[in-house]
Amino acid sequence: MKSNKSNGFKSFIVHLVLILLSFMCLFFFYILINNATHSHADLQKGFSALPGKDFLTNLKNVANDGTIPMFRGIMNSLIVSTCVAALSTYFSSLTAYGLYTYRFKLRNAAFTFIMAILVMPTQVTAMGFLRLITKMGMYDTLLPLIIPAIASPAVFYFMYSYLQSSLPLSLVEAARIDGSGEFRTFNQIVLPIMKPAIAVQAIFCFVGAWNNYFVPALVLQSKNKMTVPVLVALLRGADFMTFDAGKIYMMITVAIVPIVIVYLLLSKFIIAGVTLGGVKE
Repeated sequence: MKSNKSNGFKSFIVHLVLILLSFMCLFFFYILINNATHSHADLQKGFSALPGKDFLTNLKNVANDGTIPMFRGIMNSLIVSTCVAALSTYFSSLTAYGLYTYRFKLRNAAFTFIMAILVMPTQVTAMGFLRLITKMGMYDTLLPLIIPAIASPAVFYFMYSYLQSSLPLSLVEAARIDGSGEFRTFNQIVLPIMKPAIAVQAIFCFVGAWNNYFVPALVLQSKNKMTVPVLVALLRGADFMTFDAGKIYMMITVAIVPIVIVYLLLSKFIIAGVTLGGVKE
């Protein structure tokens, strides 16, 4: 009897903690969406827990603002983030597969070199990167935001660790004995096994590229090519006479919608990765 009461009390505490954590996570989203429904004048009066009546007005102001092409910026961010997520996950998985399955003399040196690049800050190479893309004629284009995603040391290390725990080398050897080519083995056998890991890293890469401000602010100059973080910074930096807090909250609200959609589409693979990650050779 006492055991049942003890278990019930523990269950109550666990559920209470989960409810509090959920509330803390969702409360800030509520504040953002709630503020997007108020006008600038209402926001100047202070915080209000109740929604306002200016949601459509703020949305129209964002859509019709010719100086800040928000929806064009969302499209640019979607293009960049989708390409970055696809390139990073595929080529990092391919690199991890090559280093994991092949045994060659410079294998450890290649792994160490990739890990050394991982700890190098982006700001250190920013000026050299800017001069390089300027000479190559890619300044003020989206290409410098997409092409470097092919080499992603952080994603590579995650994929390499996942392959160590989830891909038996005997499976690759069996495919080779059956006459399967390396790319066919990778695309048809290895990639399905890595699907949970790819989904997780695709979420991280998409969100990271979507929220990236430093590099886009460095290489983009035309407003019709700017991504969402740069446009939000431009609107936030407007002078006092043209500053509109309601428009800023609406812009941020619209900007997070694609991130939420991507997470909802890929989150189911995260749970699947818990079971697949336990497969050992």
